[in-house]
Amino acid sequence: MTEQLLRRVWYRPMRARDSGEDHRVATPLELLFDLCFVVAVGQAAAQLHHALAEGHVAHGVFSFALVFFGIWWGWLNFCWFASAFDTDDVPYRLVTLLQIAGGLTVAAGVERAFNGDFRVMVAGYVLMRLAMVAQWLRAARTDAECRPAALRYAAGIAFCQLLWVGYLWLPHGLQPYAFFAFAILEMAVPVWGESRQGTAWHPHHIAERYGLFTLIVLGEVILSATNALKEATAEPGHLGTLISLAAAALVLVFSMWWLYFDRPGHARLVRRPTMFTSMTWGYGHYFIFASAAAVGAGLEVAVAYDTGTLPGIGGVAAALATTVPAAVFLLSVWLLHIGPTNECRPIAIGFPVTAVLVVAASFTPAPIHVAAGLAAALVVLTVVATHGERHPA
Repeated sequence: MTEQLLRRVWYRPMRARDSGEDHRVATPLELLFDLCFVVAVGQAAAQLHHALAEGHVAHGVFSFALVFFGIWWGWLNFCWFASAFDTDDVPYRLVTLLQIAGGLTVAAGVERAFNGDFRVMVAGYVLMRLAMVAQWLRAARTDAECRPAALRYAAGIAFCQLLWVGYLWLPHGLQPYAFFAFAILEMAVPVWGESRQGTAWHPHHIAERYGLFTLIVLGEVILSATNALKEATAEPGHLGTLISLAAAALVLVFSMWWLYFDRPGHARLVRRPTMFTSMTWGYGHYFIFASAAAVGAGLEVAVAYDTGTLPGIGGVAAALATTVPAAVFLLSVWLLHIGPTNECRPIAIGFPVTAVLVVAASFTPAPIHVAAGLAAALVVLTVVATHGERHPA
């Protein structure tokens, strides 16, 4: 009896979990995983802010997109694997610890990556992904039904890591092209792995995990609003402007939160549980996560502009640093959660129209305030247009 109890506590055979399991929520280990990854997100947003503040817009945006892909892809793979095979035993926790170590190493290499040195970041990324290979091999050993898919995942991920190691030796001019090619191969691995028999991920659990990570990246906007208030206390001459900017930032982030969480995230996954739906929904969130983090970086640029520490950047350019990612966020939420063919016509056209107007707000005297007001107006439109459709949870 004691031996069986120890086996159950220290080791459990890794078998697919029930995709219809009741009361499936994020575990404390998953929350710790997210907490560690917020460090990497914060580093990427900070480096984007510095690049934009120095006028290196193209380089900053391109580097941010590359770096954020590594952060997001490591998080995404853990998220979907845990939804299907989380055993929460000692081996699972220890391998997850290796993934966390890889994620923190990625965070440590973000600044160097923005300067063209990807060695530290690739080392952390490969460590994180090889730990994922170990998880898939364990699933293949103990779950006969999912073995073919698990082995395809393990083989595909391992092959991609060889490519990333080779990436470090490529000529600098070829690295951007190689990055896109290798990233496409990485994203093709789940398509190949799920092609014959999909894994048993849990729709409600996946939606909750994505929602939690959305809150993490929205935290970057909250941090920017806090920094505006901090600067206001240190710069009495800009007190009114910075307080006004902080208020607009809070309205903007609250509106982004409302629009994302207005409809249950799992609804689309449950309604159309196909591989195409899960892939588009899962992959499409890259733009939601990255744009939300970029809004925070853009607001930092706005704070610096309002305090007069960005002499080389004009007001329109400083405004675009916030309004463009805010518009991308709105369009991404519209495509993934609402849909262009939504039966509610005001909502179907409200999101893209507001996204265009948010970018146009960059040419107004108070761009961040106008953008925040437009986002808040979209919230009101959403509430009015969907009145009577909501039901108690």
